[in-house]
Amino acid sequence: MISTETRTKSSSRSMAPAWNNFHVGRDCGHCKWSRKITPKLTVASGQTVTFDAIDSSNGQLNTGSDASAIKTLDLGIANPVFGPIFVEDAQPGDVLKVEVLNLEVADWGWSAIIPGFGLLAEDFPEPEIKIWSLDREKGYAQFKDMRIPLRPFLGCMGLAPGNDEELSTVPPTNHGGNMDCRELGVGSTVYLPVQTAGAFFSCGDGHAAQGHGEVCGTAIETPIRATLRFELSNPIPDLGTYGVLGVSPDIFEAAKIATRNLVQWLVSTKGLTPNEAYILASVAADLKIAEIVNVPNFEVAMTLPLGIFSK
Repeated sequence: MISTETRTKSSSRSMAPAWNNFHVGRDCGHCKWSRKITPKLTVASGQTVTFDAIDSSNGQLNTGSDASAIKTLDLGIANPVFGPIFVEDAQPGDVLKVEVLNLEVADWGWSAIIPGFGLLAEDFPEPEIKIWSLDREKGYAQFKDMRIPLRPFLGCMGLAPGNDEELSTVPPTNHGGNMDCRELGVGSTVYLPVQTAGAFFSCGDGHAAQGHGEVCGTAIETPIRATLRFELSNPIPDLGTYGVLGVSPDIFEAAKIATRNLVQWLVSTKGLTPNEAYILASVAADLKIAEIVNVPNFEVAMTLPLGIFSK
């Protein structure tokens, strides 16, 4: 079960974090989830790491790109993640708690229509690109006479599988991956199920803003610096909003998985019966499509405001 918790709204403004202990640079990118990849560093539970991630085009697009660049885009190297990091004492069955402490986007980003990709691929067969100027101080991107609020997050946070498979970084998986869930900004916490010794965490795919579903296949894609704190923990948050994700090749099944995960959490942590938990999920929780374009897996989120619980 992939769980998330949001405590505060995300911020796009640059900060000078005083908590940086370790760093993963742009030379540590890879395009597979695999425990065969040599870890770039080892950290103990409770330590903090900064990641410098290039944009999801892997540097193929820049501020001077036009639609012709989309035609020559090599999707085989797209959507890189950065790491992996080895977490001491992490073992299969554990939960890795990842706190998003800070996110700094670049001053530019891009969105594109990529032929054959996106929810309405059959309706939009021609390539298109939009290069954005990101006003990090004012917190928005301009689109004609509209201002799009910056709401940065990492599209990808995940762990290696528990076998020797090498999985693409494009679709999400049951251990995280390309979740493209916009709630995962500054102040959020992600709980990932450890599949292999050391966890092998990687992240990337910086987004400056995105709607639920990411229907055209891209957000405002941007280079990003992320500061994350890692801890071996149990997913029992007590403030903010609690959320779970369902991942499946079938969107209906993904919704079922998300609902079952929330029911399970309510039973195990709040003392409800399964029937009570199911009813509460129906009247107080929100089910929404988080991502519907990263085939073959789709993602549905179910969130619950924790303010409904008394102390």
